[in-house]
Amino acid sequence: MNLNYSLKTAITGLKTNKSRSVLTILGIVIGIAAIILISSLGAGAQALIIGQLQGMGTKTITILPGRQPKSLMDATQIFSDSLVNKDLDALKKKTNVPHLAKIMPIVFGADSVSAGSESYRLTIFGASDSVAKIFDIYPDKGEFFTEEDVRSKADVVVIGSKVKKELFGSSEAIGRKIRIKGKSFRVIGILPERGQSSMQNFDESAIVPYTTAQQYIFGIKYFHRLIIEADADKNVSQTVRDIEITLRNSHDITDSEKDDFHAETSTDIVARLGIITNVLTMFLVSVAAISLIVGGIGIMNIMLVSVTERTREIGLRKALGATEENILLQFLLESIALTGTGGVFGIGLGAVLSFFVSFILGRVVSMNWQFAFPLSSAIIGLAVSALIGLVFGLYPARKAAKKSPIDALRYE
Repeated sequence: MNLNYSLKTAITGLKTNKSRSVLTILGIVIGIAAIILISSLGAGAQALIIGQLQGMGTKTITILPGRQPKSLMDATQIFSDSLVNKDLDALKKKTNVPHLAKIMPIVFGADSVSAGSESYRLTIFGASDSVAKIFDIYPDKGEFFTEEDVRSKADVVVIGSKVKKELFGSSEAIGRKIRIKGKSFRVIGILPERGQSSMQNFDESAIVPYTTAQQYIFGIKYFHRLIIEADADKNVSQTVRDIEITLRNSHDITDSEKDDFHAETSTDIVARLGIITNVLTMFLVSVAAISLIVGGIGIMNIMLVSVTERTREIGLRKALGATEENILLQFLLESIALTGTGGVFGIGLGAVLSFFVSFILGRVVSMNWQFAFPLSSAIIGLAVSALIGLVFGLYPARKAAKKSPIDALRYE
């Protein structure tokens, strides 16, 4: 009996009980679909995050307070006040950081703003006049504040498109006043609608000179971030080293283990977030894979029932010359065909669900989310489903193969 005949016999056996076969593979279908969905969303999330970070440019370096986080305690240091004006002045000196092209202090926080009877809670950014070039955001109405506005702590503000809509509706906003922390700010620019960009949603933000934000809004004398741009990609690593040396000298630090700051490049952040999203995706996939084990147990159970129901058939085939290997192969092929079919339908269902969820995230939630079909996960899922059929079908198949033809023919 050749393999082709055994496969035809196995498929015929499955067609005999179509409803039972369909119900049996549901666990496999759900498990594979869940894996495809999670893998697709994980790939989409990773692409979105990396795209946002790369939007800042590969020459961008971010200086954060506190040492490089290696524990939960280290992570809390990002709220420290270690970055101050003397550090900004030291970094601006060409002799200290020769390849520095731009530097921008950042302070930020959430608060409510109001205009007339309308109010809106948003993110307030304090930045320098370099904010437009570094983040590639330019007002479609009005203009950004200038270096003179930063020096004079001017009460001017640039608002996002959603802020304008919430506070002023369809009315003109340029030149009008909004209140933040009891102080009036004149609107000088309105940003175009962009959604999430460079890990920030500027549609729901207000940007003011950082000196103004420090003095009148947050009441602080330090910075939450320093954003630096190197003059060329090839000089990023050298610029990071120069920054570290300059800040250690500024902070009187002789041991790098005692740094109260750390530098991150766009490449570093992309690599780190890539690892995090991959690990998280793999964890969720492993959770979803539990349903495959449950589905495999269901396959074993149904195959055992099938062996019992077809005892006389097994006895008759053995009496006509079928060997134990023939019977074993037939039932193994039935099991693999069941799980393989479940894998194919699971991949199709997972792809459809992934596309639907990606569409919702991209259109309804207004996120730049792209559909990603994880081909490698589909291939692995199909292989795993077939393997489950082999593993969980082996015991029922061996039980069928070991039946005595005489006892099987006597079975009622």
